[in-house]
Amino acid sequence: MQKPLWTPSQDRIAATRLDAFRRFVNQRHSLQLPDYPALHAWSLAAREAFWQAIVDFFEIRFSEQPHAVLEEGLVMPSARWFPGAQLNFAEHLLRRRDDHPALVAVGEDGSREQMSYAELAAHVAGLQQSLKAAGVGIGDRVVALMPNTWQTLVGMLAASSLGATWSSCSPDFGTQGVIDRFGQIEPKVLIAAAGYRYAGKNLDLTGKLNEILERLPSLQQLIVVAYSRPQAKVDDFTTEAKVALWQDFYQAGGEPQFTAVPFDHPLYILYSSGTTGVPKCIVHGTGCVLLQHVKELGLHSDLHASDTLFYYTTCGWMMWNWLVSGLALGATLVLFDGSPFHPDAQRLIDLIDAENISIFGTSAKYLAALEKAGAKPGSSHQLARLKAILSTGSPLSHESFEYVYREIKSELCLSSISGGTDIVSCFALGNPLLPVWRGELQCKGLGMDVQVWNEAGQRVIGQKGELVCAQHFPSMPVGFWNDPADEKFRAAYFDTFPGVWAHGDYAEETSHGGLVIHGRSDAVLNPGGVRIGTGEIYRQVEKIEEVLESIAIGQDWDDDVRVVLFVRLRDGVTLTDELQARIRQAIRSNTTRRHVPAKIIAVADIPRTLSGKIVELAVRNVVHGKPVKNSDALANPRALELYRNLPELQH
Repeated sequence: MQKPLWTPSQDRIAATRLDAFRRFVNQRHSLQLPDYPALHAWSLAAREAFWQAIVDFFEIRFSEQPHAVLEEGLVMPSARWFPGAQLNFAEHLLRRRDDHPALVAVGEDGSREQMSYAELAAHVAGLQQSLKAAGVGIGDRVVALMPNTWQTLVGMLAASSLGATWSSCSPDFGTQGVIDRFGQIEPKVLIAAAGYRYAGKNLDLTGKLNEILERLPSLQQLIVVAYSRPQAKVDDFTTEAKVALWQDFYQAGGEPQFTAVPFDHPLYILYSSGTTGVPKCIVHGTGCVLLQHVKELGLHSDLHASDTLFYYTTCGWMMWNWLVSGLALGATLVLFDGSPFHPDAQRLIDLIDAENISIFGTSAKYLAALEKAGAKPGSSHQLARLKAILSTGSPLSHESFEYVYREIKSELCLSSISGGTDIVSCFALGNPLLPVWRGELQCKGLGMDVQVWNEAGQRVIGQKGELVCAQHFPSMPVGFWNDPADEKFRAAYFDTFPGVWAHGDYAEETSHGGLVIHGRSDAVLNPGGVRIGTGEIYRQVEKIEEVLESIAIGQDWDDDVRVVLFVRLRDGVTLTDELQARIRQAIRSNTTRRHVPAKIIAVADIPRTLSGKIVELAVRNVVHGKPVKNSDALANPRALELYRNLPELQH
């Protein structure tokens, strides 16, 4: 019989914010909710009382009080949360004014800068005044092409303090990828790095930036951060907009002022991956993000003011937006810029010890790579304060669950989390009150009516189906940019099941109340009419020592679909008949015969989005001779050519 990999002690449970919140709810509403399942059920049955409790528990400040918690139409997505409320996002992230560290910014080259909450507020105040003088006000777009540095965070806080809308891309985005995003939203101000560091190299952004500037006619102000290029000058950049170096544009000092905006006022614009066309510009509301993030960080991640929070992310991934909200809980953030594998696979593990990180966020790919590299952090490092590891980006394999508890630390909460850019938050995530089960996301988020439905729209448990959210939730996007009738927005999430959010994940509810994500619905394989999640295949292939990673697609063949598996092998390994047989046997023994690939092909690289997710759809299109509409959205677009016109797929 399967046993949990970890179970929290009663003392640990009693010390969590989540248990304190349960007691808070019981006392306020004269309830007797004994555990998390009961609390979650109440959060759905009494949604208005639940979200008001989040507001009160985390002391969310409204400058104008709402006249209701929720005004809901007959059918999703028609709803308004806290209508009439006015607040400011940056104000909640800058509530501290003391010497407690707000952030530590660490570069790949070993550089380190620390900033207290008082110092952070002073920087925000100075930049705020200069942005205001440059004409930035409510609703203007301020964008950044920046690495994960303290300047990026200060820029976001200064922009949102004025009621402006923030959007960011990381420097590794291609020129067209940046234009496809920023060009749609017509920014007034661009904050851009002159260069960045990755894998031991200093990369100059001057040429790329000048190409981008030519195609942003709305731009009025360019602010250049001389990151990794201290010799950068104003004259290096050609644009009709005003140009200033970061250090000359403002002087830190004073107290920031906060412009109150409506609860659903656009705070962030995030973007879909763009691998099937021009990226969708997803608009997220101010209070909508704030409430969801304090809930997830404070309750589900058990983040306290004494904690140090890290997530390996770029500024082009929603996990950056999620990470920086840790300031609202008074915690210390660790911002890291660079490769997680430079100079070796344990670079980020070194960071855990160096900065006393207590909550460490990463990707499933990174944990798998650590294991493949033979790393044993529990033996080589102290990891003294580490209490939680968060993993996202793709499903975390059973083997990675076991690796964490075997080779990293046995006494911690390993939280595989899942949500996405669409909701800038999570549907399923960690829980410091519950056991961790191999291969499962611990729980559905509070206030999130997450279910798995079959094709007939019926809820199923223990069967695979579509992940849906059956009731409205605050972090549902306000809409898409330049989509006035919400046609694109409704088509994206509400066409599958009218009036119900369909997230596009192929998932399964477990008997423990958790979830298993089997992959994206649009990447599901369909051999012989049977739906197969690609994650089920990857989970078995990861067990093969010679294979570093893999990608599976369905190829149209003989009026059916056959499964094709591409594998990237370790250096010096060749794809022999014996290795193919072992791969097929591992898949057949642990899944079904329909999962077994008809073809296994070795490739030198696997294409990924800029946030690190493999792109099955793009590979499938190339294999079938179809165009990939926006390869610039990929981190390694040249990898797609490895899949074109392969002779192995012609028979």
